[in-house]
Amino acid sequence: MDLILKDANIPQGDRQVLTNILVDDGKITGFVSNITGLQADRVIDCQGNLVVPGCIDPHTHFMDPGFTHRETFATGTRAAAAGGLTTIIDMPCCSKPSVRDKDSLYKKLEPIKDQAYTDFCFWGGVTGEDVREGLLDNVFPQIEEGVVAFKVYMTPSVPTYPKVSDGEMLEIFRKLAPTNIPIGIHAENYDICTFDTEKLKKAGRLDGPAWAEARSSLAEKVAIQLIISFAEATDARVHIVHMSTKEGAELVREAKKRGVRITAETCPHYLTLNAQDAMTERGSFAKIAPPLRGKEDNLVHWQSLADGTIDFVGTDHAPYEIATEKAAEGSNIWNTFPGIPGVETMVPILVSEGLNKGRLSLSRFVEVTSRNAAIHYGIYPKKGSMEIGSDADFTIIDLNREYTIDEEKTESMCKYNPLHGLELKGKPVQTVIRGELVYDEFNGGIVGEAGYGQFVTRQSIQRLDRALKYEKY
Repeated sequence: MDLILKDANIPQGDRQVLTNILVDDGKITGFVSNITGLQADRVIDCQGNLVVPGCIDPHTHFMDPGFTHRETFATGTRAAAAGGLTTIIDMPCCSKPSVRDKDSLYKKLEPIKDQAYTDFCFWGGVTGEDVREGLLDNVFPQIEEGVVAFKVYMTPSVPTYPKVSDGEMLEIFRKLAPTNIPIGIHAENYDICTFDTEKLKKAGRLDGPAWAEARSSLAEKVAIQLIISFAEATDARVHIVHMSTKEGAELVREAKKRGVRITAETCPHYLTLNAQDAMTERGSFAKIAPPLRGKEDNLVHWQSLADGTIDFVGTDHAPYEIATEKAAEGSNIWNTFPGIPGVETMVPILVSEGLNKGRLSLSRFVEVTSRNAAIHYGIYPKKGSMEIGSDADFTIIDLNREYTIDEEKTESMCKYNPLHGLELKGKPVQTVIRGELVYDEFNGGIVGEAGYGQFVTRQSIQRLDRALKYEKY
């Protein structure tokens, strides 16, 4: 065979089982307790480390083509591999052109396909402008080309990707409901955010936390309430991207109980940072949308991730150039760009602060880092699985490896991170994609090559079980 992963501790429910993993032609072919007499071209000695299905980031903005002063697909996927990610799912909006039809999808794919270090999927795009101009049928060729979901913004994104009005969002839900394709929504009420922003500007507020005040928890709450109402009316399959508030988690939980077809993700920064501290210290370098919240929101999101209210984690990786977009001369908290990196730190945070601290069981850790996103976006069991026949994607984790986040030491072009200085225990040390070692901490870091990563299309329409787990947290 091509490869043996020797002495790998793999998850069996909440237990770790020591085994040897057999790989041939990029696929998992078996598990054996003894490799005596077996021959392989290569052997990776996992040294008893935890080996989980390759971790997935379902929410990235790699800015390529078009905004490569911020990130390229090469640097973004290098960073992802260094963070233990084997597959990323890139958003349609932060490239030139934005993905809004079949033609623009391939205009995005062609320049970047030979750059990727990890495998990747694409979100499809649909905007308020598409509704107004009678172009909603552009969703169907995108579906045929294998996009995994569609992204909708209730607040403005980039100029080439207009937000939706309430009526336009309802029409998009009606159009996509029969397809069973997930619709991911950036859930902030535009009018509330705009009014409160202008109010605080007039008051002369320039401090970092003012950004979080302007885009209040109420703005997310009422947006999610509207999304739920529209989902109930249309039976559309909706997904709340980068949910940030405890109120949002409560709404999603109750909607799931009623049978609404709704799922949600959170991000590592909503689990670990709070607006008052991080935005006072880092200002624009901690500016994101939705903004950071409070310590109680952090706690509720950990609980909701554990009990099934929140289905998985994504990063919303959206880097900007420091000199021109985060700290330009004369800039302030209002006119700088909202976005932070995340692909290199997602898995380490979930290992250290989730798995190692008992906030997540081993089985739940696997679900929120790989399995659930793979199912939700229709790429399971090719991805997110350790079944025989699945892609041989593995994230190899040293649970005892101590690690301090350093914004300067990154594969990404982005050299800022509001998580800078966070001390963690547990870190991915090797990343294997389709049987090839792409990242190896023991041999200098990135060992894969640009162009190895493949474009992965949706395999089928799949849905996560709607299950909530009640236990003492």
